[in-house]
Amino acid sequence: MRDFGISWFVLMLLFFMLSPSVEAIELGQVPPKVELKEKLGGRLDGTPWSSSELQGKVFVVFYVDPDEKDTNNEASEALKKEKFPSDQFQSVGIINMAATWLPNFAISSSIKDKQKRYPDTIYVRDYKKVLVNEWKIADDSSNVVAFDKKGNLIFRKDGKLTPEEIQKLIKVIRDHL
Repeated sequence: MRDFGISWFVLMLLFFMLSPSVEAIELGQVPPKVELKEKLGGRLDGTPWSSSELQGKVFVVFYVDPDEKDTNNEASEALKKEKFPSDQFQSVGIINMAATWLPNFAISSSIKDKQKRYPDTIYVRDYKKVLVNEWKIADDSSNVVAFDKKGNLIFRKDGKLTPEEIQKLIKVIRDHL
């Protein structure tokens, strides 16, 4: 019986080693296409949103748990102060609606307030953690990812950005405009 236990362990180890693993998106990669529409989410006005839109400009995406909505305000404010040209730069705020116990109407009200503060940002709701599952972005967090004009990942941070990381984000964006 001992041999069976060892053989079983070896078989399971080989299975996990040889199975294709789903990894987080890495720098230089275009993430898998995701669409947020209908029960999965979408823009505040109810229209669908697709990650295929993350081309033609440099994009920064804030993927945020509503309970962490203020975690990267310093990064948002720093980007706002840069006044990047709107024909070359766009910010997107995607709200991980499934990451909180707060009711959707309360979150939506908060998003509308953010929209007033950052009128050039596109706001999107993710009701089913689609980006967590497809892009392996941290759940229950505030994440910042940036993409070049071809949709390649050029910056990623799961969690709060330090002042140095905010400066790095600004430099990366500037270098790709």
